[in-house]
Amino acid sequence: MKTASLNQTYNLPFRIGTTSYIVPADLLANARFLVDKVQDMQLVLFDVPGGPNNLPDAPTVTALAQLAADHAFTYTVHLLSDLSWEQGKHPSLAQARQVIELTQALKPWAYVLHLDGKAVRASDTQPGSLQQWQADRVRALERVATWVGDPALLVVENLEGYPPDFVQPVVQRTLVSRCVDVGHLWLDGVDPLPHIKSAWPRTRVIHLHGLAERDHASLAHMSPAQLDPVIAVLLQEQYTGVLTLEVFGEQDFGSSLTALAASIERCRATTPQTEHCAA
Repeated sequence: MKTASLNQTYNLPFRIGTTSYIVPADLLANARFLVDKVQDMQLVLFDVPGGPNNLPDAPTVTALAQLAADHAFTYTVHLLSDLSWEQGKHPSLAQARQVIELTQALKPWAYVLHLDGKAVRASDTQPGSLQQWQADRVRALERVATWVGDPALLVVENLEGYPPDFVQPVVQRTLVSRCVDVGHLWLDGVDPLPHIKSAWPRTRVIHLHGLAERDHASLAHMSPAQLDPVIAVLLQEQYTGVLTLEVFGEQDFGSSLTALAASIERCRATTPQTEHCAA
């Protein structure tokens, strides 16, 4: 089943995306495979110090940009490491600038990033330490926003093992956007709906992935009771951002598309009279 057909059949308000690790090949090969199946590809990048990396070179960026122009395709770009500050000298800042400069010609839909908060996420963290951390992350986001141009293109993702709204005070002090990772909330046993709603005005990207013996498994592992309320909100509220199926490999990708289609069908069947859920 092709996601393009899902959008045509159901007139979905949002763009469906997935990762650049669906087929065992490079970024360009994955984009060529996905371009008629989804509307966005998240570039999952790595750069091992002294080892391999998959950072795109100029010819690859040119080819990716042409593919996007030919197919109304977009990219989200995941930054390499959790953003920190250290008086503006933390390596994550230089890495962010490098990735942004390499991929800016793609006109990304968003740059997805994490905030490094392991040292202050515990409930017994002193208020002063947390406030300093928040102020430093505001500075880091403001610095990175100058390289992007539009701060709304920076999207801060919630992580597993953190309080669900941990990043919200930082986001509210900036002009950046949110990436609500529903899979991370499920992993922590948290109902995602209140957090989707609280982040809604700033949400540009939503990540969906199932839970099995590992995280980032197929959506097929999630029950209708878990998946359908999320999809219903996106349909009813006319979400216009990117919904990324954050899975890896053809099998999990294909079964996630099937699970998503089934959820849309159930949502539309249970609310046939509403404007946003009419088949």
